[in-house]
Amino acid sequence: MKVGIMGGTFDPLHIGHMLAAEAARDSYSLDEVWFMPSHIPPHKHEAGASGADRLAMVKCAVEGNEAFGILDWEIVRGGVSYTIETVRSLRQEYPQHEFYFIVGADMVEYLPKWHGIRELVELLTFIGVGRPGTPLDLAALPDFISGKVLLADMPQVDISSTALRSRAASGLSIRYMVPEQVYEYVQRSGLYGLQPRSAD
Repeated sequence: MKVGIMGGTFDPLHIGHMLAAEAARDSYSLDEVWFMPSHIPPHKHEAGASGADRLAMVKCAVEGNEAFGILDWEIVRGGVSYTIETVRSLRQEYPQHEFYFIVGADMVEYLPKWHGIRELVELLTFIGVGRPGTPLDLAALPDFISGKVLLADMPQVDISSTALRSRAASGLSIRYMVPEQVYEYVQRSGLYGLQPRSAD
C-alpha cells in the first residue's frame, strides 16, 4: 500500500492542507493519506489550540473520505515532534507499506535542516507541493535529498493557519477557508477568539 503522511500543526487545518493532500494522492496514485497533527513541531512555537482540539479538527475534516485517515501518534506521545522518530515507528508497524511524506514548498527548502534527514530519505520519499510565491527549486538541495523529492501541482490557494488565526482574533470570518466541519468546530468551541455559537 502506498501511504502519504500529511504532517503539520493544523492550527487550524484549512482547505490548503486538504488540496495538498488530494494533489499528492492524485499525482502519485497513493492509496491513502494519513493526516498527522504534531504535538510541538521543532521549527515552531507551541500551537494556539490544544492537541485535543487540533486532532478533533482533523477528524472533522477527513470524515467521509475513505482515502483520508488520521495518525495521532505525535499528539499521544507529546513533547517535541521529530518526524524521524515517527517514521521509524511507522516502518516497524507497517513494514509492507510504502510511505511518502507530503510537504509544502517552504518545507522542501528547509529539508536539509531536518533532524535525521539522511536516515529519513532512506525510509521514505517526499512529495513537495507548490505554494503561491514559493517556487520549488530542487537544484538547490543536496543530491542525496533532491533524488528523493517528487513534485506535485495543486490549485494555488494562498491561505495559512497563521493568517486564519489572525482573522478569527480580529472578528473576521474564516468560513470557506477551512472545511465546513472545521469551521463549525472552531465556532462551537470558541477557538482563536471566535465567540462560541449557542446551541439551537
